[in-house]
Amino acid sequence: MLPKGIYAITDEILTPKESILTQVEEALETGIALLQFRDKTSSDEEIETLARQVLHLCRLHNVPFIIDDRAHLAQKIGADGLHIGKDDKSFGEAKAIFTNGFIGVSCYGSIRKALEAQAGGADYVAFGSFFPSPTKPHSGIVSMSVLERAKEALTIPICAIGGINITNIHQVAAYKPDMISVVGAIWEGNIKRNITQLKQGMSL
Repeated sequence: MLPKGIYAITDEILTPKESILTQVEEALETGIALLQFRDKTSSDEEIETLARQVLHLCRLHNVPFIIDDRAHLAQKIGADGLHIGKDDKSFGEAKAIFTNGFIGVSCYGSIRKALEAQAGGADYVAFGSFFPSPTKPHSGIVSMSVLERAKEALTIPICAIGGINITNIHQVAAYKPDMISVVGAIWEGNIKRNITQLKQGMSL
């Protein structure tokens, strides 16, 4: 059973290699539900040691550690989960490589894609962007009504992602997704204050 709450995602610019461990520790201490390690530019070899260090921090705080896209690395270091998007491996390919944890799938605004992912064995699905996203500026904007339709159509947990911050999280939370993913609104500025305010907004 996946925990519900704030799903933090790292970013190679906002959580650079020299400070990511300190930043992640602050986030874990403040109370996030899950942590995804996302780095779109480095090789597996370049980030394996760092990924193991972040995994260790997550273990200390009993927070699931997810790796974005890198099925082989996730399997090698024993990550709790793997997340795949449209430009990553297919779910079947990912499942064949990453055999010991849960897998989440980005579905953007597609209920059909989410139903296919669920039928294939996905453990959760993510929808978005719901607002313009600084970390993914080319993401299309999805209507929040997709969350309502997803809750009716699916039995697996649902995650909302994309441009979510302290000023708009309550709008997304009104649709009661199981998890809300946040990037910039966690790591820019005071991490502990940011997460506290995001959690307050999620519970309104």
